[in-house]
Amino acid sequence: MSNSRNPAAEQTDGLTVALGEYDIGWHDATRSLERARELARQAKSTGADMLVLPEMCVTGFTMEADSYAESSEGPSVKALSSLARDESLWLVAGVSMRKAEGRYVNSALVFAPDGRLAASYDKQRLFGYAQETEVYSPGDAACVVDIAGLRIGVFICFDLRFPELFREVGPDVDAFVLIANWPATRQRHWEVLTQARAIENQCYMIAVNRTGEGGGLEYVGGSAIFDPWGERCDHLAADSPLRLGSVSKSAAERARKAFPLAYAPISRRVK
Repeated sequence: MSNSRNPAAEQTDGLTVALGEYDIGWHDATRSLERARELARQAKSTGADMLVLPEMCVTGFTMEADSYAESSEGPSVKALSSLARDESLWLVAGVSMRKAEGRYVNSALVFAPDGRLAASYDKQRLFGYAQETEVYSPGDAACVVDIAGLRIGVFICFDLRFPELFREVGPDVDAFVLIANWPATRQRHWEVLTQARAIENQCYMIAVNRTGEGGGLEYVGGSAIFDPWGERCDHLAADSPLRLGSVSKSAAERARKAFPLAYAPISRRVK
């Protein structure tokens, strides 16, 4: 069966995304934000419309929320807002957040090109293996945001292992964004599952992981964009270490029309 794919068309009607994979360090917001700002400059110079940074990009995957979590008015949140505004980019970035009621959440913040906080998502599936469940409260809702005419679902790291979260919003989105601190010891799982979420939902998967060392763990990145057929579609930018990819609403629509899947629950006969 033919896919009826037209890669050239996919480059003309969508969003150009820069994968902001970098060594975010450990408990050093100043240094991480300096690196993020340089990535934003490079993203803008390459013609990107959106930059995606890793989970908890200003601290690393910290369980010391008492010391490092910030409110929505915190200095790192303001710095990320400024970064988006100064470079006129859509920006997705992870931050350890302190809620008004005293809870901590692992959040993905979506900033518009004017610096406005357009959406936020709190991680729904917490990583108990690293005691995240003892420090943070889980989110209780999906997040879908409109960006340049595309509907994009936002997720964080360990969410990736729970396909039901993605299927909940999959029929209504053109792309997923997943930000992570995914250790090298389970890198093969990252590679397989990011591709699988794109294939089974027939939409793009924009997946950004960190590099470097943090909290005694090694990270090797592996950031990628998969198209609605599960094909890798990002590439190295000219004169920059950034990788870029085009995300197209019409490409997701064509994939679903060419190979329709039934999203309705399957009825089962009881014998």
